[in-house]
Amino acid sequence: MAQADHAGTGRLRPPPERERQAASRAVAQTIRAGAAAYDRMRDLPALIRLDPFDRRALEEKEEAAAIVARLECALRAERQKARSGHWTYDLNRHIALRQAWLAETSRLDALARGE
Repeated sequence: MAQADHAGTGRLRPPPERERQAASRAVAQTIRAGAAAYDRMRDLPALIRLDPFDRRALEEKEEAAAIVARLECALRAERQKARSGHWTYDLNRHIALRQAWLAETSRLDALARGE
């Protein structure tokens, strides 16, 4: 957590490196756990407006690659909102997009290997 500057400047000092690393590890662990619990039928329609019952998206590499591309585009847009401080930025959506992207890229890799 950032600490107040006692010199009277009103600026916050960044947290020590140890705290920053611990926070980074916690976020990464949360994202990995969410990717493991990812359910395409439940999560994907709300994230990128995709019909989860489309059988082509479940079986074809091209469709899976298109889903990954749409997730990457949505992630890029969400990161831009975060950087600009836009009022519509949603941290939970950002995390959900990252979890979906991880799960879908691993699924695409499995399809590419023929599994």
